[in-house]
Amino acid sequence: MMIRKLGIIMLVVGMLYGCSAAKSIPAADKTPISAILDIDNIVDDKVMVEIDPGAFAQETVSFYIPKTVPGTYSSDNYGKYIEGLKALDYDGKELVVSKADDNTWNISNGKNLDKVTYWVNDTYDSENEIDEAVFSPAGTNILKGENFMLNLHGFVGYFDGLKEVPYELSVKKPTGLESTTSLTKKTETDDPNIEVFLASRYFDVIDNPILYSRPNTESFKINDITVTLSVYSPNGTYTASGLRERMEKMMAAQKTFLGDVDGTKEYNILLYLSEMGDTDANGFGALEHHTSTVVVLPEVMQKEALEQAMVDVVSHEFFHIVTPLNVHSEEIQYFDFNDPKMSQHLWMYEGTTEYFANLFQIQQGLIDETEFYERIIGKINNAKSYDDAMSFTVMSQNILEEPYKANYANVYEKGALINMALDILLREKSNGEKGVLWMMKELSKKYGNNTPFKDENLIEEIVAMTYPEVREFFETHVIGDTPIDYAHYLAKVGLETTTSEKQTGYFLDGEVPFIDVDQSNDNAVFVRKGIELSTFYKELGLQGGDVIKSINDTPINLEAIRPIIGQSFGWTPDTEIKMTVDRDGEEIAVEGKVGSPTLMVDEIVTAEGSSTEQSALREAWLKG
Repeated sequence: MMIRKLGIIMLVVGMLYGCSAAKSIPAADKTPISAILDIDNIVDDKVMVEIDPGAFAQETVSFYIPKTVPGTYSSDNYGKYIEGLKALDYDGKELVVSKADDNTWNISNGKNLDKVTYWVNDTYDSENEIDEAVFSPAGTNILKGENFMLNLHGFVGYFDGLKEVPYELSVKKPTGLESTTSLTKKTETDDPNIEVFLASRYFDVIDNPILYSRPNTESFKINDITVTLSVYSPNGTYTASGLRERMEKMMAAQKTFLGDVDGTKEYNILLYLSEMGDTDANGFGALEHHTSTVVVLPEVMQKEALEQAMVDVVSHEFFHIVTPLNVHSEEIQYFDFNDPKMSQHLWMYEGTTEYFANLFQIQQGLIDETEFYERIIGKINNAKSYDDAMSFTVMSQNILEEPYKANYANVYEKGALINMALDILLREKSNGEKGVLWMMKELSKKYGNNTPFKDENLIEEIVAMTYPEVREFFETHVIGDTPIDYAHYLAKVGLETTTSEKQTGYFLDGEVPFIDVDQSNDNAVFVRKGIELSTFYKELGLQGGDVIKSINDTPINLEAIRPIIGQSFGWTPDTEIKMTVDRDGEEIAVEGKVGSPTLMVDEIVTAEGSSTEQSALREAWLKG
């Protein structure tokens, strides 16, 4: 999963660019489970689902909707979006059903169970109403006659013991809407508005989302991989044909970077562009699958910003074909959707993936060294917002719980930096010949889609194939809780960090906001914690965490801050401002001139007097 905290910057309305092992099967046979989704006859914005599991041999049958799905690292309880579940016998009479929790239904007299039926609400409608909304790329959308984002874990459940049984999924669709998915489609049916898809097991159902919308697709070949880009743009702002060129160039560079690593012959990019309304998606980023990715971004983004966001998030998700989709532990292979056992290797699943998503761009000439260094220093600074003394393996195993849950986003910051330091260390010990990409290729040769490693053995395997110093690195900085001295590793490749002063905006430093919105608190606007604040905030006496209650007597919330951000681009240094903020329950009033805000920024530069050996090592690191 890739979370892009676009945050407040996207609210300027486009003025800126913005597992347990499989159980034995208790059913009388292993014929495919039939699941029917009727997205044509929508009632009260809900979809009817019918599931026929075949015959059972036991009295009590348990039916589940997932609590958690791979790649999300959160408890989303998709069962909360299910209404009116009924269990019917072969005569159409209702059986007794008891609900054990948000995601579990126990059915009595299971030997007579014919099918279950229920209604499904979509998650996009309620994102602004609940504290912990489902991340939009993992969520669902029901927009009658227009769009259906079918992340199938939100629609199709499974029966206890039947996760390894094949599924036959029938979708009754509206005329004019077409599907994009990596699911295998059965031979065309007599009714052109019924599509039938096949999945070898339940995991393959939830691993293959379906986007239904009016035709807006482009397909292209990257070596032997067929890539399809499908776009839902509610106002017709963007087309797949208009976005194809940048995506094709990016994915060709990725394939060149990966070389002979090959995880799929087909890849689908499902892009949902949101209007950001009260009942629309507001969580921007992407969620990976073996052969597809769901991307959600704001439709108001200007094209250059949208394309760059697509490059960043899609490249991240595509690199997941290496890990965890190809190299993964038993916890991933035998994922328990309702009582998940989490792996300790988020440093690899998300960290390596995010590192590659940046490294390939410098190696393949999509960005220059200056931009690459800016991204690295940005991650170093962003990582300061999290607990730098938290063991990454302990955090990973306990990521569904606090305080580890609150540090999850650090997998994209420190997780990538762990891989950077490891990459430089491997390059140093191998005279530039081996790096993290080499390491992942070696692991891919040993493992694969259907051969998981034992979670507790991975680091020992990596040490065995590399160097003793790698053991010390992992024990100190990944298993252990000692922060990494990044300057030490950058010095190995002839780089150092410096600090300089630069001009910045009042509410935004380029793409990075100084403020954010708390959607769980009436869209309150607050000054971000854990980042370097500009002189605008420091001279007014503001601090990270301050909740902005008013600006120039205007009460502030999400809607009110938008025009003020726009106005700030016309402020002069002598513009007067007064603000009221809430700081830990105390109301504080500040006022003064806005000034010309500056910000002290760190930079990575070539160190004076760096040696020829260091330069050669840097070349091997950056250019492969």
